[in-house]
Amino acid sequence: MATPTLGRRPTRPIPPRKDTVSAPGRRRRRIRDNLTAYAFLGAGLICFALFSWYPIVRGLLLGFQEVTFAQPATWVGWQNYQRLFDDPLFATAWKNTGYFTLLALVFGFALPFVTAVVLNEFRHARSYLRMTVYLPVMLPPIVTMLLWRWFYDPGPGLFNNVLEGFNLPAQQWLESENLAMVSLVLVSTWANMGTTTLIYLAALGSIPGELYEAAELDGASIRRRLWHVTIPQTRFILMITLLLQVIGTMQVFIEPYVLTGGGPDDATVTVLLLLYRYAFVYNDFGMASAMSTLLFVVLGLFAAVYLRLTRGKD
Repeated sequence: MATPTLGRRPTRPIPPRKDTVSAPGRRRRRIRDNLTAYAFLGAGLICFALFSWYPIVRGLLLGFQEVTFAQPATWVGWQNYQRLFDDPLFATAWKNTGYFTLLALVFGFALPFVTAVVLNEFRHARSYLRMTVYLPVMLPPIVTMLLWRWFYDPGPGLFNNVLEGFNLPAQQWLESENLAMVSLVLVSTWANMGTTTLIYLAALGSIPGELYEAAELDGASIRRRLWHVTIPQTRFILMITLLLQVIGTMQVFIEPYVLTGGGPDDATVTVLLLLYRYAFVYNDFGMASAMSTLLFVVLGLFAAVYLRLTRGKD
């Protein structure tokens, strides 16, 4: 005889749930979901086509046309590129852009990494220091340029006042051919290093602390820990930021446009500044498009070669 269970109600089997949606209803719902997904996908493709792909294709075509406001566009073939190579400012612009990129790698690539390593060692006021480093990035570019123009002012400028305080001669920061490009690099580094520093700080925060502890137990100095632990662990981020740094600095425009206008004696004329002159000063959009196409090809080839050489080192 079975013993009754005290204090527990007998369980009843749960009947299987009936699917109240018929097969045609499920088919309609699936079609509706697919149409909604394709609608969102189509909207994204249309935006890319109108605002990204079409301007690229249109710019490539304009490089082979003579385009002015006075007359309709006419096909001229390679004449725009021939005129570019015959322009003496063409070689000057590429030389100045390469010089700016080299200086930017010396200052703008190394300085954020050193700053990130130093900030990573702080245990107090870390958030405040990070905000201070990132603050220049939040300033509008034109405000940054006007601020540094006052710094570089040969009369009441801040830098010359500091030099006079140390009994040193004042400098023509933006009027000297030897100092103008370096001055622009300092402005660009100060204005853009905040983002790169935060990227490096995130990479440093992902390094396991056991590696540093093991290095300290082995008696490694700070320099050896930096060389054998920090740099190898952040090598992938360093390679990516180097690529982005070169691509970004090769397209420098606002610093020479606002601070020097390309002077003195075309010492700070860059590729984009010359492109701007072709388009909006000389009203020759064909040559401007040809210039942009050349810049696109050069940066594309550099990126392809760089990624090819660093493929096995990530």
